[in-house]
Amino acid sequence: MTLPYERKNAVKWTQRFLLDLSTPRITPRVPKEIRERARSLLRHYPLDSEIERAGEQAPDIFGDWKNE
Repeated sequence: MTLPYERKNAVKWTQRFLLDLSTPRITPRVPKEIRERARSLLRHYPLDSEIERAGEQAPDIFGDWKNE
């Protein structure tokens, strides 16, 4: 069973992973197609403030976003 803080961390870590994939300096051998796909996904990725608001409205899903 996934706990709210684990879900919140997964969202944050996924964002970090996509940012790393889209940055050639961090991941130099990633194919261009994968890099472009990561950038495309990040364009629509929720902001921290949006996830925080979701946590306030549904704390059983995302937990307390403010107290990390």
